[in-house]
Amino acid sequence: MLTDYHVHLRPDEDETDPAGYWFTSENVDRYLESAGAAGIAELGCAEHIYRFSAGLDLWSHPFWERYGTDDLDAYCEFVRTTPLKLGVECDFVPGAEDKTRTLLEAREFDFVLGSVHFVGDEAVDLDEFAVWETRGGDPDKIWRRYFETVAEAVRSGLFDILAHADLVKVWGRARPGPERDPRFYYEPAVEALAESGTAVEISTAGLRKPTGEIYPSPAFAEMCAEAGVPFALSSDAHVPEQLGYRYDLAAEMLGRIGVDQIAVFDRRVRTLRSLGTPVAQGAPS
Repeated sequence: MLTDYHVHLRPDEDETDPAGYWFTSENVDRYLESAGAAGIAELGCAEHIYRFSAGLDLWSHPFWERYGTDDLDAYCEFVRTTPLKLGVECDFVPGAEDKTRTLLEAREFDFVLGSVHFVGDEAVDLDEFAVWETRGGDPDKIWRRYFETVAEAVRSGLFDILAHADLVKVWGRARPGPERDPRFYYEPAVEALAESGTAVEISTAGLRKPTGEIYPSPAFAEMCAEAGVPFALSSDAHVPEQLGYRYDLAAEMLGRIGVDQIAVFDRRVRTLRSLGTPVAQGAPS
């Protein structure tokens, strides 16, 4: 069974009313058609929490204030009228765990993706607010802080799936990597995943980014497999053509580490299903 739970119905930079085009049955039909062509049986929508005004109750960062305009409940109501699983990509905000839990538990999501885009007030994947311009530009400090935050996010118990677990590598050679073996930094996050039972996402989105590598790295994924961490499957698609992008490579990666099942969710209850046989699919842009 193939799934794609990390799907966005609208582009990240779009600031129009989503109900006018993106949150429509016509747009969903485009995604469903593309999913069918890719052999994806279960599709889940997970819009960014920072796109919703409710997210401002969690954090008042300038980036969130710029984009936090949508109505979260209207989004949930719309997705429930479609065949899509209802999810949300929720950033971990240290210190706002109770508020985050209240926000999530007030809605009947099928799954919640947990993500770490910021270390403190600075972003690992945005040129604006970039963490790389501060902290002395020391990649070892940045990687250590990033994966410590990932571990904290996982241990919070707020999330069902950890999204793009090693997002800190997104820039590839455009940003220096750590001098230490990256596995040293992965270890706290892997331990947290194993102890909490949180699933980790195998995301082909990294293949479309400067890093040119699946999230997480083969070494991270192998450590997770050895620790018994369950895996989910996604493309982090922002247009229909990206659904199932290079799932053939994701399946090869999972096969190499001995994983033949993926996690599926319904009303935040996880079950494991046998992984299907995907083919190359999707556009790189």
